[in-house]
Amino acid sequence: MVELTGDDDVVAACEDDPLLVWAAQGMRAGVRAWALGEAVAVASPDLNRRDRLTVRGDAREVTRLVRLVLPELGPSYRLLGDRPLVEELAGRMGEVEPPKTFEWMDTDRPPPVSADREGAVVAAGWLRGADGEVGTLLAQASPSSWAVPGLPWIRRWAGLRESGGQLVATAADAWSCPRMGFVAGVATAAAARGRGYGQAVCRFVFAALAAEHGRVALMVDTDNRAAIGVYGRLGMKVRPVAAAVVSR
Repeated sequence: MVELTGDDDVVAACEDDPLLVWAAQGMRAGVRAWALGEAVAVASPDLNRRDRLTVRGDAREVTRLVRLVLPELGPSYRLLGDRPLVEELAGRMGEVEPPKTFEWMDTDRPPPVSADREGAVVAAGWLRGADGEVGTLLAQASPSSWAVPGLPWIRRWAGLRESGGQLVATAADAWSCPRMGFVAGVATAAAARGRGYGQAVCRFVFAALAAEHGRVALMVDTDNRAAIGVYGRLGMKVRPVAAAVVSR
């Protein structure tokens, strides 16, 4: 087992895998990474509100690597990776609870030019001094949002207002890192849905983060087919992933 100490080392070891590149967070303080053969594991504290051990590689090698590094980590860490791998690891290591499944989506291209009614929508943009409004919108429209104003690693919020000035859609630049922009906290007011507002905000944020970081990603619940459809139309590709707590 070799500990990887630099961001470039992680990128090389994982073959520039977007999920692990994001997990490495530019190797910010507290992040650690290891390789064993072709297996790679990245331990990221407080990443998207969880302590995560993100893995890739052959299940047997990953199992060996995880068993070696888990004693160095606290009990709060949970596995994250491609769904078949995490499900196999959970079976091999003894799951504490069933794996949670969801979708990772990413792209390395800006969204395609809009050819629909978004042209008539008031332009989305970065917000200033609007944390209270964003918090109110999220509480009403997306109370289970993983991103809320005031959390660490949330850099900024984007939003869209109707002509009267009311904030009706929002999304956050959250847990981004030098090589990967990340989007969370996407929400649209219930009364304003179906008008393209959410898609307009996402189009703006995806384009901004893709230009700044080269790639942009997010996570979405598997059963949120409407959101997955919107993100797919904006150029993102689906990657089924899972998270699991395993015995030590």
